[in-house]
Amino acid sequence: MVEFAPRLMPVQVDEAGGAMLRRYVEELGVTAYLGVATTALRPGPDGTVAALDLADGRSVDAELVVVAAGIRPRDELARAAGLPLGPRGGVLVDAACRTSDERIWAVGECAAVDGTCHGLVAPGYATAEVVADRLLGGAATFPGADTATKLKLLGVDVASFGDAHGVTPGCLDVTFTDPVTRSYAKLVLSDDARTLLGGVLVGDASAYPTLRASVGGPLPAPPLALLAPADGAGAGAGALPAAAQVCSCNAVTRADLDAAIAGGATDVPALKACTRAGTSCGSCVPMLKQLLDAAGVRQSTALCEHFDVSRQELFDLIRVRGIRTFSRLVAEHGRGRGCDICKPVVASILASLGAGHVLDGEAASLQDTNDHFLANLQRDGSYSVVPRIPGGEITPEKLIAIGEVARDFRLYTKITGGQRIDLFGARVDQLPQIWRRLVDAGFESGHAYGKALRTVKSCVGDTWCRYGVQDSVGLAVALELRYRGLRAPHKLKSAVSGCARECAEARGKDFGIIATETGWNLYVGGNGGFRPRHADLFATDLSTEALIQLIDRFLMYYIRTADRLQRTAAWIEAMDGGLDHLRAVLVDDSLGLCADLDAAMARHVAAYSDEWRDVLEDPERLRRFTSFVNAPDVPDPSITFAVERGQPVPARDAAHRRQPVVLGLPEVRR
Repeated sequence: MVEFAPRLMPVQVDEAGGAMLRRYVEELGVTAYLGVATTALRPGPDGTVAALDLADGRSVDAELVVVAAGIRPRDELARAAGLPLGPRGGVLVDAACRTSDERIWAVGECAAVDGTCHGLVAPGYATAEVVADRLLGGAATFPGADTATKLKLLGVDVASFGDAHGVTPGCLDVTFTDPVTRSYAKLVLSDDARTLLGGVLVGDASAYPTLRASVGGPLPAPPLALLAPADGAGAGAGALPAAAQVCSCNAVTRADLDAAIAGGATDVPALKACTRAGTSCGSCVPMLKQLLDAAGVRQSTALCEHFDVSRQELFDLIRVRGIRTFSRLVAEHGRGRGCDICKPVVASILASLGAGHVLDGEAASLQDTNDHFLANLQRDGSYSVVPRIPGGEITPEKLIAIGEVARDFRLYTKITGGQRIDLFGARVDQLPQIWRRLVDAGFESGHAYGKALRTVKSCVGDTWCRYGVQDSVGLAVALELRYRGLRAPHKLKSAVSGCARECAEARGKDFGIIATETGWNLYVGGNGGFRPRHADLFATDLSTEALIQLIDRFLMYYIRTADRLQRTAAWIEAMDGGLDHLRAVLVDDSLGLCADLDAAMARHVAAYSDEWRDVLEDPERLRRFTSFVNAPDVPDPSITFAVERGQPVPARDAAHRRQPVVLGLPEVRR
C-alpha cells in the first residue's frame, strides 16, 4: 500500500490513529509505504505491470495496481458555457450556490462552494436546500459540509467527524489508546471542555453514531465514559440534546424524532417513513431504536396477531417441543387460524426442520403460491420451471433435454444470471408432465419458487482459466448439492470464484467464496437486492473441509435466528456485535452451539429428497395440479401467448400491448 501522505487515510485520522491503523494493516500481511510517491509503473516481459518505482529510489514488485483516485466533478456543461471553475474542477459558486451568472445555480457534487467540491451526500442535499430557499426569496447560505465518515479499511473500522484534526483555536484533545483491543479514540473539545468539536475512532467505531450527532453541542457523557465505558455500553442516544442532528443525510434532529415518537411512531420503519431518517446511508438506524427505547416505547417482537413471539422464538418452540403441524402450534402457543404472515413462516420452519414434504397434509395449505405448486407464478397466470444446474455445469444430453421440453410445451426459454435455464409459460396441469421429462433426464427442482438456496454460481476455475488457482466449479457443485432444498427465512444465493479476479461475483452473495493460492476466503452477508451490499470477509485461507463447516454453521445459525423475510445482509447488520459476534459464535463456539449446528446440517443433507420427484411418485399430491378440479383435462383458457423474437410471451390486450423496442444507431464517424 503506497501512500503519498505520512500516514494512512490522512483525511480521516490523525497521526496516532494512522499508527494504529498501520499496525492493523501490517498484521494482515500488507506492507505500507508512507510519505512517498509513485513515479512509474514498470512493465514486465509480457507487457503487464511488473513493479512500481517510488520517488525514494525503492521498487515494489506488483502484478496488479489499484489506484484510489477520488471523485471528479462533471463540469463539462459549465466549462463549455464559459462559467468559472474551481481550482480542482467543479462549477465555482458562492455561499448562496450561485455561479458568476446570477441566473445559474449549481448543486451537488459538481458545485465547488468557495472553490471546494464535496463528494458526499449530505453537502449535496445542503446545496439543494440553499438553492430552493433562494428561489423562494430566502437568504439561506451553505452551512458548511458535514464530512463525517464511517468506513472500513481491510476490515478495520475507521470513523471521523467534525473537527477531527483539531484545527479550532484553543481546542483540547482527549485521547484513549487500548493496545489490547487495538483501538484508538480521540475527542476534540472546545477550550472550556464543554462542547464536542470532532473526533477520530480506529478499531472500534461503535460510539460513532452518538458522537457524530453530538458535534457542536455538549458532550452526552464524560469523555472517559464515551471512549472507554466501564460496562462496555457508553452513552446512548438518550443522552443527546434535542438539537443534535441524528441523521445528517436528511438533517433530522433528535427533536424531530422525539416529535414523531410522540405522534405515534412506535417502530423504526414508522420513524423512517415520517422523518426520512435512516433512509439514505443508514448509519443512524441503530440510533433510531435507541431513541425509541429511551422514550419508553415498547417495541413488539410479535410475528403477527396470532403469535406473540418472534420468528426466532417460534423456531425454538417448534424445534424443542417437536411440533410438526401448524394446528398444534397455534393451539398451544398462538390463537386464531393464522394469516398470510405466520403460515408461510411456520411452513418454512417446519421444512427447515425436516418435517416432511411441503405438500403433505396441513403443510400444503401453509405454503405461499409459488411453494404451493413448486413453480413460480408469472404475471399472466402461467408458471416457470427452473431445474437445478449445479455450478452451471451441464452435459450436452441435458441441454438437449431442456430444449426438447421447451419445444414440445412451447415454453419461453431464458438463461439467467444465476447460470440456470428458466422455462416460462407452463400451465398448472402441464407442470407434472414437464417435471417427468426433466426428472427422467436427470434434473431435479432448482427451488426457484422457495425461500431456499437458489444457486451457487461459479467461474470455470483452474480447470480452464489461466488465472484460476482452485477448482471453483467442483466446489460450487458440491456446495449446491449439499445445501439444495435448505429452507430459510429468505432466499439464499452463493458463488465461487476461482481467483481474485472475481468473475463469479462472489462478494454480491449471501455467502461467497474466493480462491487463494492456499485455500479459500469466505465472505458473508452480501446481496444484490433492494439495498445492494458487498459481503464482508469472514475467514481466510480455509481448507475445503473448514470452509464447508463454517458455511454449515453460518446457514444454520441464520435459519434459527433471523427474522421473517430477513436477508443475511440485514441479519448481520441488526446483530448485536455484528460480524465479530458472528465469528465468535461460529468459529470460537462462544455459545456452545457449533456441535448442534453441525448435526442439524448433517440431518438436512441426509434427509434431502427432490420435491418434484416426490410429487410424481404420489398420486394424492398429483391431484392438486389441475386447472379445474371438475374437468382436469381442460386447460386454462385465460392463458394465451403471442410471439416475440421467435419465442412465446404472454399476450397483451390492446391497452397493454407492448411496442417493439427500436434502437436508433448513431452515425459512425471515420
